[in-house]
Amino acid sequence: MRERGAAERAHGAGESGGREAPHSPHGPDAADTADTADAANTADTADTADTADTADTADTVEDLGGDHFAADCRARVAFEVLANRWDSVVVFVLGEDGPRRPRALLDRIGGISPKVLNEALRRLERNGLVERRRYAEAPPRVDYRLTEAGTALLTPIRALGAWAATYADAVLEAQDRHVRPGTARTSGPRTAEDRSTRC
Repeated sequence: MRERGAAERAHGAGESGGREAPHSPHGPDAADTADTADAANTADTADTADTADTADTADTVEDLGGDHFAADCRARVAFEVLANRWDSVVVFVLGEDGPRRPRALLDRIGGISPKVLNEALRRLERNGLVERRRYAEAPPRVDYRLTEAGTALLTPIRALGAWAATYADAVLEAQDRHVRPGTARTSGPRTAEDRSTRC
C-alpha cells in the first residue's frame, strides 16, 4: 500500500509538472504591477532627493564664490584680505566720510601707530581696496579713498559689526574660560566695562 501511494503521488507530480504557484485574487500581474509601482516611486524619490541635493550644492557653490572646494574657494580671498585686525577698521572709517589724509585717519581710529596705519594702507592699496591720491601742493598732500571693491566691502563689514555687537561678549567669555591657569590674557577686555567699550 505504501508503494502504491508513493507511485500515485509521483505520477500526479509528473502530470502537473510540479506544484503550481497559487493564483492571486487580483489577477496574474498584480504582484508585478506592485513591484513596478514601488520601483517608480523609489526612482521618483531618488530624483527628488538628487534635485534637492543639486540645489543645495549650487547654493553652497555660489556662496563659496563658484568653487566646489571650500579650501580653494574665492571667498577665501575676502577672509585673507580682512585677516589683519586693522584693515577692516580702515575700510570702515574711509567709508564714513569719504577720502581722508593719514593724520585724520589716525585721529579718527585711535590706538593705532603711524607705522601700523601706513602698513594697513599699503596692504589695502595692494589688494585694490584703497587708492592713494597725491596732490601737487606745497607741502605735498596725500589722501586715501575706497575703490569700488573697497566700498562694496562696507556691507559685510557692517554685518560683522552687528554680529559682534550681539555675540562679542559670549566669545570673550569663552576665551576667558579657556585661558590656561596661571596665564594672563594678552589681548581683549576683561571687565564688563571694558567689554562695553565700542570702536
